[in-house]
Amino acid sequence: MGKPTGFLEYERAEAARRPVGERIQDYEEFIVKQDAETLRVQGARCMDCGVPYCHAGFVVEGLSIGCPLCNLIPEINDLVYRGDCEEAYKRLSKTHPFPEFTSRVCPALCEASCTLGEHALPVTIKEIERFVSDEMLRLGLIRPQPPLLRTGKRVAVVGSGPSGLACAELLNRLGNSVTVFERADRPGGLLMYGIPNMKLDKALVLARVALLEEEGVQFVLSTEVGGDYPAPALVKDFDAVVLCAGATQERLIDVPGSGLTGVVTAVRFLTAATKGLLDGTRDASAPSAAGKDVIVVGGGDTGTDCVATSVRQGARSITQLEIMPQPPEKRAPGNPWPLWAKVQKTDYGQQEAIAVFGADPREYLTTVKEITGANGCVNGVKTVCVEWARQDGRMIPREIAGTERRRPAQLVLTAMGFTGPERALIDRLDLRTDSRGNVATEGDSHKSSLLSVFAAGDVRRGPGLVVWGIVEGRRAARRCNEYLLAK
Repeated sequence: MGKPTGFLEYERAEAARRPVGERIQDYEEFIVKQDAETLRVQGARCMDCGVPYCHAGFVVEGLSIGCPLCNLIPEINDLVYRGDCEEAYKRLSKTHPFPEFTSRVCPALCEASCTLGEHALPVTIKEIERFVSDEMLRLGLIRPQPPLLRTGKRVAVVGSGPSGLACAELLNRLGNSVTVFERADRPGGLLMYGIPNMKLDKALVLARVALLEEEGVQFVLSTEVGGDYPAPALVKDFDAVVLCAGATQERLIDVPGSGLTGVVTAVRFLTAATKGLLDGTRDASAPSAAGKDVIVVGGGDTGTDCVATSVRQGARSITQLEIMPQPPEKRAPGNPWPLWAKVQKTDYGQQEAIAVFGADPREYLTTVKEITGANGCVNGVKTVCVEWARQDGRMIPREIAGTERRRPAQLVLTAMGFTGPERALIDRLDLRTDSRGNVATEGDSHKSSLLSVFAAGDVRRGPGLVVWGIVEGRRAARRCNEYLLAK
């Protein structure tokens, strides 16, 4: 490394966030970009450790160790320290096609496994990655790289989310002619409509799609495979098909009153908010938090996005319910480095709610028992506290008597995760599924039970992070290309 003692000399400097009072007035990104000199010093903190776990890219007991993409993180940090951003981007591009996405929405698995993080604050790997990609975009140095030769093979990619874009990018670079089908009116899938603009500016998604189009990838929008385009015809028309349709089947709340008007899934709420922002006009029928008491059911990232969006829409109050216990402030004994740290975090949405309403919106070990209403519309939620107890070898939540409480609510947002992929397309292609309802594939071949049909991302492995979707898309592209070469 250029500065072997940097980790001893420099402290971690995290990117600032825009003041809450300012950022809740718009949907612009809330992270303040750091300057080149600050990031150069942060790159110097990379300690030239003997065995860097930051780019290990494997999973232990369900928890990730290091970057799933296996980015060459120590080399990138060193190049940023030396001031060679262009070469740093070249190294990053060897493993990662879309660093402008993950540097904004990834929880930074790499930082959790940074060797420096075992005894001090880890290197700001995520912010360095963002600086490298943004600087290259600013300088106009990310240019289209169309293949020199075409194979004559045609591939259909179903879905334009992280796995679909990654799969299309690599298949196209390998010389295949790729058509991406997306049922929404804009490309990007989860990147476009599942993640709010304040976390990921949609201009970045559209810029990357435009670059892929210049490289030869074709996008067909507002077209649902299995509906607008018959699934059997797709298999017939293309030499291979890669399903990257995601795990979009939301887990629905199953309590009395769940069918009332005002009970809205997180995806529908966030999609409507983003679409209204991009269209420049709000659909009068779209769900809105304006002037309402909002209950968000779910404590994950999507729940946080619902909180932040509700703040911006002018909610009267916001409560976020989490059925799980509050995480510890520090790593528990069974959660050692370099595993992902399961610790308490106060994300941007909670920070904003605290500033606006004076208290953290989260309530742990609490679940919804009933949703009440009048004239078909929500007017309240009955909650109850729970405790987790072992039964038949597994932990289950049990209600605590006497803890019932009625809360006012005119909007209930369910952010309880996803159960798996939608069944329609899978059934039309008569594909085998695994025990969780995902498309079953043969080992790591990504090949489904139907010849010429592959699967990648959440549709194959279940709901996961954006970075895992990219990993899956690239792996499926390689397996699909091998199939096409042998065909």
